[in-house]
Amino acid sequence: MKQELLKEIIKKKENKVEFAIITNLENGESCIFEKKKPVDKNFEKHIEKINFYFDKKKNGIIEETNIFIETYIRPIKVIIVGAVHIAQYLVDFAKSLNFEISIIDPRGYFASEQRFPGIKIINKWPKEAFKEISTNSQTALIALTHDPKIDDPALQYAIKNKFFYIGALGSKKTHENRCKRLKEANIKDEDIKKIFGPIGIKLGGRSAPEIALSIISQLVSEVYKK
Repeated sequence: MKQELLKEIIKKKENKVEFAIITNLENGESCIFEKKKPVDKNFEKHIEKINFYFDKKKNGIIEETNIFIETYIRPIKVIIVGAVHIAQYLVDFAKSLNFEISIIDPRGYFASEQRFPGIKIINKWPKEAFKEISTNSQTALIALTHDPKIDDPALQYAIKNKFFYIGALGSKKTHENRCKRLKEANIKDEDIKKIFGPIGIKLGGRSAPEIALSIISQLVSEVYKK
C-alpha cells in the first residue's frame, strides 16, 4: 500500500469519516471508497457489490473475485439520559463495541467522573445539553431517569431529530403515561410508536446488569437494521 494512501486512511480515521479500503489481492492495488463519491476506475465494475458490503458494514472478498473490502464505520453515537446504576453497566458493555457514549444528567451527584471515568458527561438539563452534542439520524437515545422533567425533553429532541434508536426505561404503565404526555406536547402518534418502551429485549432478567444487557442487545440489533 502506498504511503500517500496510508496517510489518507489515518486522516479519515482521525476525522471519523466512514469509508472502505478496496484491495485487489492479486496485484495489491488499493483505493479508498466513500459513499456517493466516484470509485477508482479499476474497481468500477464491482460498484454494486462494493456498495452492498459497505451498506451492510461487512468485510470480505467479493464472490468469484480477488477484491477484498474492509469497511471503517464511524462510531455510533449513543446518548444516555440519566446517570443511574444501569447506565454504569451500559457503559461497560459499550466499551467493547463501536459506540461513542455521552451522558446527560443535571444531577451532578449521579453524573460524575468518579462513577463514569473517561465518559463525556454533561451536567445540564437536556435542552441545554443538546447544544453541546452534535447529533444526526445515526444517533441513539437511551432515557433512564423515570423523571418526566428530564426524559421527556430528551425524547422530544430525539424524535424531532430522527434518531435511529430511541428507548425509555419504565413499566408498561409508565410508558403509557409517557406517551400521553408526548401526545399532549404535539408529538405525532406515528413518532411516539417509534420509542422502544419498555426498553430492551425481553430476556427475563431484572438486575441492573441484566437490564443493561437487554438494552445493549436491542441497540446492537437496531444498528444492523439501519
